[in-house]
Amino acid sequence: MGHVEVAHLGHVLPDGRVLLDDASFRVADGTVAALVGPNGAGKTTLLRLVAGDLEPQDGTITRSGGLGVMRQFIGNIRDESTVHDLLVYTAVPRVRDAAKALEQAELAMMERDDEPTQMRYARALAEWGDAGGYDAEVLWDACCVAALGVPYDRARWRDVKTLSGGEQKRLVLEALFRGPDEVLLLDEPDNYLDVPGKLWLEDRLRETPKTVLLVSHDRELLARAARQIITVEAGNVWVHGDGFATYARARRDRNERLEELRRRWDEEHAKLKALVRMFKQKAAYNSDMASRYQAAQTRLRRFEEAGPPEVPPRDQNIKVRLRGGRTGKRAVICEGLELTGLMRPFDLEVWYGERVAVLGSNGSGKSHFLRLLAEEDVAHTGAGRLGARVVPGLFAQTDARPDLRGRTPAEILMTEHARLRDEAMAALARYELQYCGDQAFETLSGGQQARLQILLLEMSGCTLLLLDEPTDNLDLASAEALQEGLEAYAGTVLAVTHDRWFARSFDRFVVFGADGSVYEAAEPVWDETRVARPR
Repeated sequence: MGHVEVAHLGHVLPDGRVLLDDASFRVADGTVAALVGPNGAGKTTLLRLVAGDLEPQDGTITRSGGLGVMRQFIGNIRDESTVHDLLVYTAVPRVRDAAKALEQAELAMMERDDEPTQMRYARALAEWGDAGGYDAEVLWDACCVAALGVPYDRARWRDVKTLSGGEQKRLVLEALFRGPDEVLLLDEPDNYLDVPGKLWLEDRLRETPKTVLLVSHDRELLARAARQIITVEAGNVWVHGDGFATYARARRDRNERLEELRRRWDEEHAKLKALVRMFKQKAAYNSDMASRYQAAQTRLRRFEEAGPPEVPPRDQNIKVRLRGGRTGKRAVICEGLELTGLMRPFDLEVWYGERVAVLGSNGSGKSHFLRLLAEEDVAHTGAGRLGARVVPGLFAQTDARPDLRGRTPAEILMTEHARLRDEAMAALARYELQYCGDQAFETLSGGQQARLQILLLEMSGCTLLLLDEPTDNLDLASAEALQEGLEAYAGTVLAVTHDRWFARSFDRFVVFGADGSVYEAAEPVWDETRVARPR
């Protein structure tokens, strides 16, 4: 089996910001450990260091066993790669190399059919077999059936961009959990998964004998599957070995201990400096005090060289000020609405001030429904309209904002919302975004992109919030700040979500069923096979 050990790791960003300072932890054989921390704290960078994508500037990283990696971009692939390419990406290095050589030989055979090319193709086929390529194809067939419902031969040339984000995630996760690697690094594996997919992931994490280090912000998944919580914040890393249920209390206790240690250090530092001053004054008129003065200086120097204890991390102070405004009594009216090819006609009324969670499996039409209410061009029949004085504001999944790419948060606020730079930076500071105000939107972490979108909604003055998976990339503090902001919001909220923790804060639950029906439930419905359906 395998393990991961990080010792005294240091990493500084090009702008001079210390991302990791003397970070150390160990994930033992067969342990499922979760990396948590504020957006932008360095979780993904830490995973990339462990994966070998980046070289550590200080410290060492050791691991045993084969390494399987799911990087953050899985679920948002929009290039020309195929299902075959995606599965090759999950394979062990020898299979990846053999696949590349075989593809090149096949391309050469298409261009010319001479004897050297045939021999090259034959060698590539032999290496493919020797590397375990045919065994890998058997594995991939099982993965395609489980994740996509079709065998590998039918799916291999399908463009990955035609798969939903959840299908991309599930396919890679199937390959990694079924594959030979003993250590798995998973960067936000639950994003884009619907709740049945998340329940499947939780089961795999509980059952797997592999060693897993994952990044996640899903509070339910953390509570159900993580045995060890590794926190990255303010450049430091600390470990809680008792699961997520006791994590919040452990973090409070740790910060209180750090505050007490720092207070004692400051008091001792002040005493030593006062002692040095006293002996300096006495030595000025009494030479017998010179040795004591020098001894006090030495003691102070050694104390300062040892350095102060770790400073307690500053809690994020995110202030969501969603205001809204009064509208007509009916905020949303749907009559015989059918999104073409996605669902059967349905009726729905949403009243001013209601909080409605839109639930259902991936591909059932939930995001299209929000886009229609946001007055985008979505093919439909029937009526889906807004009430009087209703101004919609859409939070799109972060990969759906090409209009923000290439622009910085400060620039976006200044140009779109007529803010002076000082005003823009003050607004960004309320969302803990002031330090990345001059970064391009696409270079921000997923959580930072999400917080910026919420800020833009705040400034737009919308009276109907249409939120498409708003908590997917938010860290724990940001998700809680959003929930508090929604409670104070004077308007109507419709939110598509697979976040079970977040969904409990809503009043109504509209379910987009897998069979095309749309119905209302008295409580969140995650598994339609276990609920009595309305007639």
